[in-house]
Amino acid sequence: MTIDDKTRTELEAAVFRRMVGHLRARTDVQNIDLMNLAGFCRNCLSNWMKEEADAKGIAVSKDESREAVYGMPYEEWKAKYQGAATPEQLAAMKKAHSGH
Repeated sequence: MTIDDKTRTELEAAVFRRMVGHLRARTDVQNIDLMNLAGFCRNCLSNWMKEEADAKGIAVSKDESREAVYGMPYEEWKAKYQGAATPEQLAAMKKAHSGH
């Protein structure tokens, strides 16, 4: 793929927005399931956003970066959509991340 840096950045930003939109729509998918399958979750995305903002000297709080990913305050999302982790999910998390 031969594209200029500006176009690449625009494409990457568009893909990120689509992924975030998809995750906002899939409230049935729990963060622990994402972690178990992919090794990252919504919180990881928001943490990465904050880290990149920090690196560029842009003031973004943890709550602001989470709201950018979740589409609402994190506490509100948790109250509406986050269920308790099952023993199976916890066991899978322990197994998948035992070396971390």
